[in-house]
Amino acid sequence: MKFRELGIIDPILKAVAREGYEAPSPIQAQAIPLLLTGKDLLGCAQTGTGKTAAFAIPILQILYEQRKAGQKKRKLQALILTPTRELALQIAESFQIYGRYTGLKTAVIFGGVGQNPQVAALKSGIDILVATPGRLLDLLNQRLCNLGDISMLVLDEADRMLDMGFVRDVKKIIAQLPSQRQTLLFSATMPKEIAALADSILHNPVTVAVTPVSSTVELIDQSVYFVDKANKSHLLKELLEDGEIVSALVFSRTKHGADKISRALKTAGIAVGAIHGNKSQNARQSALNDFKEGKIRVLVATDIAARGIDVEQLSHVINFDLPNIPETYVHRIGRTGRAGLSGKAISFCDFDEKAYLKDIEKLIDVKIPVIEDHPYPMRIFEHIESKAQPRAASGSVSQAVRPDRAGKRKEPRAAQPGAKSAKGGQPGRTGGRPVTKGGGGSHWRGDSRRSKKD
Repeated sequence: MKFRELGIIDPILKAVAREGYEAPSPIQAQAIPLLLTGKDLLGCAQTGTGKTAAFAIPILQILYEQRKAGQKKRKLQALILTPTRELALQIAESFQIYGRYTGLKTAVIFGGVGQNPQVAALKSGIDILVATPGRLLDLLNQRLCNLGDISMLVLDEADRMLDMGFVRDVKKIIAQLPSQRQTLLFSATMPKEIAALADSILHNPVTVAVTPVSSTVELIDQSVYFVDKANKSHLLKELLEDGEIVSALVFSRTKHGADKISRALKTAGIAVGAIHGNKSQNARQSALNDFKEGKIRVLVATDIAARGIDVEQLSHVINFDLPNIPETYVHRIGRTGRAGLSGKAISFCDFDEKAYLKDIEKLIDVKIPVIEDHPYPMRIFEHIESKAQPRAASGSVSQAVRPDRAGKRKEPRAAQPGAKSAKGGQPGRTGGRPVTKGGGGSHWRGDSRRSKKD
């Protein structure tokens, strides 16, 4: 199937062809014809499936045809809400690319920068607005933005907006929109809270699901290393000595952790950048551009900051910390192996994270191969508990495993026949300083089902 077969108008086809695209992705082939008829849509699709074009192209076409039909005055008619600055910028860029021959104007607003240029863009007259919920709600409260003419609403990455606590802001924004509108909701996963939101805002929607919620890209080679927390940085530097890792996106659970990883790699002479919520917008964009252009080989990111990162031919995703939400693992590794290309996903797992690994394997229905022959094998096989232990979250799916009653350290298992081996690994090698019970052991952690806000 070609894009022309979807009923797309010539100005947009010309822009699509200029980008080198000929055939639509599955979600584009399914969604575009439906959206051109004005239907509401519930889309369940992972990152990297082409969903931005799936909603951008029909929105541009509908607005363009309205303009041709005699609508003279430019007014804000399409609103796209998305959770992060990076994703907002990327979506706005897509609208500008596909709409370059339509004469339609797109603006993007987000927090972390001064609002005056954004307010000026709104006042100049636009057709399409891409926004993060917090900044948009702030401008609405200041009466600097009017949503009274909105006829199309898109909620993108709805599950991430839930994780970040934006759902209340989203509902406040929706309350200011006309009730007669076309609404689209896209989410990589469909937790019950998002399903309930969809039921409340969508009218007789069509559903497009291009991959199951728990699916992972088949072309991605997944592996896991069991390693103590204090030795993760050593193992990461060891792996990065392999020239096969052309580009690596490294995930940290926290902003502090991302900075710590970045400093350790810089000390080792590795070209690296870091992005997270404490970085300025300019610093984040600069690091991302350097990574895309190949100026740095490694980018360390938190989950929230990484939303919207789209790097062609990313060779490796490395989970320095395993996520405590299994679906987040699917989000992460989906950044490699895009557009039919192969990729590798490497995970580090300390003793406290074994419960997370179990949940991940249950979700994706895959037993992730273990790399047992590496320089920093796990040596801590019990929890190092602090005096005040937070209780695990009630009703959480994955519960931390308590140490055995005797409190004894279990002996490491011998490598099993046929187990995968680290490239160039030397059997029996145990390089690096051994980690003792008192030196960097993990603490008891309750398993909340939400990541820390970035």
